[in-house]
Amino acid sequence: MDYIDLDGKLIEETTGQDKLLTFLYTNAFGRMLLKPLVCPSISRLSGKLLDTELSSMLVNSFIKREHVDMTDYMPRKYTSFNDFFTRKVKDGARPVDEDEDALVSPCDCRASVYPILENSNFSIKHTEYTLRSLLHSKKLATRFQGGYLYVLRLTVTDYHRYIYAATGEQTKNYRIEGSFHTVNPIANDYLPIYKENTREYTLIKTKDMGSILQMEVGALLVGKIKNHKEKCHCEKGEEKGYFEYGGSTIIVITEPGVIAPSEALLNNTANDLETKVLQGQAIGYKEFIS
Repeated sequence: MDYIDLDGKLIEETTGQDKLLTFLYTNAFGRMLLKPLVCPSISRLSGKLLDTELSSMLVNSFIKREHVDMTDYMPRKYTSFNDFFTRKVKDGARPVDEDEDALVSPCDCRASVYPILENSNFSIKHTEYTLRSLLHSKKLATRFQGGYLYVLRLTVTDYHRYIYAATGEQTKNYRIEGSFHTVNPIANDYLPIYKENTREYTLIKTKDMGSILQMEVGALLVGKIKNHKEKCHCEKGEEKGYFEYGGSTIIVITEPGVIAPSEALLNNTANDLETKVLQGQAIGYKEFIS
């Protein structure tokens, strides 16, 4: 899949994950195999297997096959595949934009951003969704109408720990149960994945950038979305949680008139290109009304 970085460089990349998901979602036999895989019980079982010491044998072949860049991580022995998958970067490897007016990406990702239209519909890779169906809340959907929705898609090679996108007061975590479908765009032509995936969100009530909704979306073979805290004060750049194995997505939603998305991100999305962004980089800035 093609994407572009914040400097405008176009990158062509097809991972092993992309090839597998293309088979599962576009081939009739693949879709037969997919049906049991999206059950939460199968996802939980997969998670348990990847917690075993035996699963650590998969690490080196995975790094080689997926061309994982390990330079940002401290060399160490991993006790399981999930221990490897949830590894931490070296100190300073993901600097956080210190501008008080910056909204930052909570994760390494391929990013897109969409305006939330008057009828609260938005499009992800030619598939239409409503904010109400995503949030299971008419009240919240109305509240964020006119703002922006950021889709931050992680691949299996990305860093799978995530941070808070802004400083503020966090509400409790709201969990929406569902089946686990991949968040890879190939699935969108066949299943309304963001409406079916298990997901968890919280509201961050900021001092002067309104309330920001940050949602973690589970995916194929992801048995756990692990958030560290419930209701509390949170700081931009503070670790919020992590995903265990699988491709995953974080969604950030902002209220109208408070945060303007990065121009590069807006332009790339309009041209149907995802933008490669690292955790801590700015994806939007506070709007100033003259």
